[in-house]
Amino acid sequence: MASVLGFFNFRDMKIAVASPPIPATIEQGLIALEGLVANAANLGAKIICFPESYVPGYPGMGDPAEDRSQQRLQAALDRVCATARKHAITIILPMDWHFAEGLMNIAWVITPDGEVAGYQSKNQLDPSEDNTWVAGHGRRLFEVICHEGFRYPETVRWAATRGAHIVFHPHFAGSDTEGATITDFADINNPYYERAIMMRALENTIYFASSNYASAYPESASSIIAPDGTCMVHEIYRRPGVIVADIDLSRATGLLAKRFKPAVYSE
Repeated sequence: MASVLGFFNFRDMKIAVASPPIPATIEQGLIALEGLVANAANLGAKIICFPESYVPGYPGMGDPAEDRSQQRLQAALDRVCATARKHAITIILPMDWHFAEGLMNIAWVITPDGEVAGYQSKNQLDPSEDNTWVAGHGRRLFEVICHEGFRYPETVRWAATRGAHIVFHPHFAGSDTEGATITDFADINNPYYERAIMMRALENTIYFASSNYASAYPESASSIIAPDGTCMVHEIYRRPGVIVADIDLSRATGLLAKRFKPAVYSE
């Protein structure tokens, strides 16, 4: 359902979160990505984040099996690197990727000059995902600027206690075929995801930027949350697009995360 990436030591800047439609093919997804990246760059954003497993598309959503070959995945990554370089913007690109251990859910971080800075794997899988991916291992922070965000809040705190000012949260919550039609952000009758997103920012005193698909029945909206837990901006449900917000580094103090006392929880 989600993964997290922490960023630190970046300048105050404008960031963007994409809400693309669920792609039917890699090509369809890449065309949408290129348009959304261009929009974000035109709005002055320096980083843009896409939803979980955006390339080749979230498993089970109908994309052709051949799109999941390593050759096509590598070609797609190369194309996104060229897009980042063209628009001089950092792109967080969640992908499925073949490793010796099996297929992993990862997110690449691509720099404005089109280079791959590294990736974060999704290390904590939901039980429903055990037959889709293998769990990764290891965590890192990125300086430029998994499922982990919802049911495993300690993964966000891990980043915050190590100096992350913002956590990007690619995820997928909802369906393109059935579900409730929600209309108001963080409404009491909504699924819990949006309130969890707000809490991840508040309980760590950091920014939290969450990207979801613009599906027909979303269970959360893409959003950017301030360190006090308030929603700075969120996308309109079901609408493909990009949201942007100016990040004020002085607000992301990590105060509550720094007060965490792990020794209290030791045996």
